Amino acid sequence: MNKVYIIVLNWNGWQDTVECVESCQKLTYPNFRILIVDNGSSDGSEAILRNRFPDIEFIQTGANLGYAGGNNIGIRYALAHGADYIWLLNNDTTVTPDALTALVDVAEKNPQVGIGGSKIYFYNKPKTLWFAGGHIDFHSGETLHMGMGDLDTGQFDYRREVDYITGCSLLARRNLIETIGLMDEEYFLYFEETAWCVKASLAGYKVVFVPESVIYHKESGSTGARSPLFYYYMTRNRLYFLKNFGRKVKWLKRFYSDFRGIAQFIKNDPCWGQKTRAITQGYLDFFRGRMGQRK
Repeated sequence: MNKVYIIVLNWNGWQDTVECVESCQKLTYPNFRILIVDNGSSDGSEAILRNRFPDIEFIQTGANLGYAGGNNIGIRYALAHGADYIWLLNNDTTVTPDALTALVDVAEKNPQVGIGGSKIYFYNKPKTLWFAGGHIDFHSGETLHMGMGDLDTGQFDYRREVDYITGCSLLARRNLIETIGLMDEEYFLYFEETAWCVKASLAGYKVVFVPESVIYHKESGSTGARSPLFYYYMTRNRLYFLKNFGRKVKWLKRFYSDFRGIAQFIKNDPCWGQKTRAITQGYLDFFRGRMGQRK
């Protein structure tokens, strides 16, 4: 039976992590290990989680290394301890008992499947979709969560290849990681899993949406919903993604879209100043080659 390591990355969010881990403990898949990776939390998370889950493996990174950096540490550990599959799971999620079994079953039936992802509902709206597969516009860098905000009527209940799987719930097979390497830590936050999926596709692996695997997501636990920090990383990292993976990039369309967004902020958003500065700094840092964590 294949061994799966479930990596749950925590940063100042032990309450969510407790709920996530407790839901994972009810999984029906017979051979999994949970690994909590704490990204240098300052809210007492490490002591609380170690005390709450004394039998669960735990790594302290010592600093906030971002989504890619923290998860990469967990992935290295899992591979060194014999993992056949890695399941990256946001700490602000809860899982259904068969969620992992469904992902592994699909991967085992087709060795070309390198990455699989779940159907994801909003945590507080359990029949409303948050993610049913990802689409990328490689000309502009726009990404789309298919079905987001739609009431689930079964319209996405079929397995299919997609452009990307959200890092909220992403199963990766061992030989894929050994082939394409770990996630790019230059992103720090956002787009790193999207780039990883594109690299998987370019290496000949399939990236597959698995609707039988179901989880629930609280959304935006790390940066706040549409906060200035969100706009900074999304702006900068989208440009970085386009530089690395774009196809016939329509740069003027990209610039126009972002600055039209700024105009909308100025017109409608009381926090327009902060968000405008965030987008502007995202552009400046990209052109200066300043990646990683925002300084």
